[in-house]
Amino acid sequence: MSYKKLAIWMMSKDLVVDIHGMTLDQLPKFEMYEEGSQIRRSAKSVKSSIVEGYGR
Repeated sequence: MSYKKLAIWMMSKDLVVDIHGMTLDQLPKFEMYEEGSQIRRSAKSVKSSIVEGYGR
């Protein structure tokens, strides 16, 4: 079984896509770069943590 078949990983992948779109569309321009980038990185971090935990 691969981590890609885990329900939690699939949900986190969908969440990353949703958050990425939201930060580009709904944040004010002055927050889109600094805060938006940090939000996007932290969302991707959740997905990466699931993969790392699966490997252990």
